[in-house]
Amino acid sequence: MFTGIVEELGEVTAVETLDDACRFRLRGPVVTQGAKHGDSIAVNGVCLTVVDHEGDEFTADVMAETLNRSSLGALKAGSRVNLERPMAVGERLGGHIVQGHVDGTGEILERKPSENWEIVKISLPADLTRYVVEKGSITVDGISLTVVDAGPDYFTVSLIPTTLDLTTLGHKQPGDPVNLEVDVIAKYVERMLGDRAQGAAK
Repeated sequence: MFTGIVEELGEVTAVETLDDACRFRLRGPVVTQGAKHGDSIAVNGVCLTVVDHEGDEFTADVMAETLNRSSLGALKAGSRVNLERPMAVGERLGGHIVQGHVDGTGEILERKPSENWEIVKISLPADLTRYVVEKGSITVDGISLTVVDAGPDYFTVSLIPTTLDLTTLGHKQPGDPVNLEVDVIAKYVERMLGDRAQGAAK
């Protein structure tokens, strides 16, 4: 379980393509502190398992399912990535509940800079629109953000200078893909209401 508060902007140092998977080596001095085999680290919002760890780098395997459902397949050596370790029990929940299970990918459509913040418009897959509401939470590349405007096939977020400086969203341009995870609470509510409606119809 994560919070969507990115701990550091890491870097992909190597990509090994396998038959039906990829092996990534990533550098992250903060998230590798105390890391061990089997630990979880979110990479651009995708929960990955540490296979190997040496110094300030760790290795993670990514299966075909994850490559197909996320933007990780576009990563290459030198790519910058958002990194976050799982939330420890008893710590403050700074963002919102993030599982590290990507629901789909969007695309940066537009950036509108202003003096103190920047509005970013992102495309939204049709099957996710019902979970995204104005002032609700969404995870973009592992970053917990508040939805400013929710359109029929897009949403916008407002980014403060800290987010622009310390995450991938400070570097991505129109046309670049991003990983999206909607608020899991919305999905549970939908399921429970659906089950209740089915039960009432019987």
